[in-house]
Amino acid sequence: MYEQEKITPYGEDSEKAAQVEQMFDDIAPTYDTLNHRLSWNIDKGWRRKAIKELAAHQPQTMLDIATGTGDFALLAAQMLKPRKLIGADISEGMMEIGRQKVKEARLEDIITFERQDCLDLSYPDGSFDAVTAAFGIRNFQSLDKGLAEMCRVLKKGGMLSIVELTTPVSFPMKQLFWLYSHTFLPIYGKLISKDKRAYSYLTKTIEAFPQGEQMMQILKKAGFAETRFKRLTFGICTLYIATK
Repeated sequence: MYEQEKITPYGEDSEKAAQVEQMFDDIAPTYDTLNHRLSWNIDKGWRRKAIKELAAHQPQTMLDIATGTGDFALLAAQMLKPRKLIGADISEGMMEIGRQKVKEARLEDIITFERQDCLDLSYPDGSFDAVTAAFGIRNFQSLDKGLAEMCRVLKKGGMLSIVELTTPVSFPMKQLFWLYSHTFLPIYGKLISKDKRAYSYLTKTIEAFPQGEQMMQILKKAGFAETRFKRLTFGICTLYIATK
């Protein structure tokens, strides 16, 4: 078990997946506002970089895992023009906001949302040309199972693109990020979302999540043949690309 899998939002006896679902349902109304403000809107650029990695592959069928309110799905649909894109998540509260955003963008014919257990997806083997995930896989109850499922539903030669928050490794960004994530982030998160524990949980999972070369080995173990990563914005975020 990886360290971040032991961390739960509320520290209760119930399973992590159930707590994560409750947490995201609770913070769904303020999630987009907080996400963009806490990253000074840099998160939008991170998503664009992840999507651009898939452009040459020209995926027609896509799956966005832990889609949340659908920001990544919407941007991928606009940039890549796939025939079909499914956003999968365990939080109906988050996806309901996503459905409204898709309706406003008039992309209902391309993007749909489905409640899925990301450790046990309902899709047949080899269903998608590309699978994506933005800032969600560190919430998995089992990272190995989640990545293995993402690999299973990909077609041979299909691509995986992940962006995930990480801990900077170099001075002074490492120290500045620690100060920001341990003071400002949980306090501001509580003021806007009324749930300080959710954003304290966020900090803990970032610090505990496998990064860099360790993540490369985990992806290979899950079944991916080619893997690489790129640190973004001084290592605050990392982009992982893998091919089945």
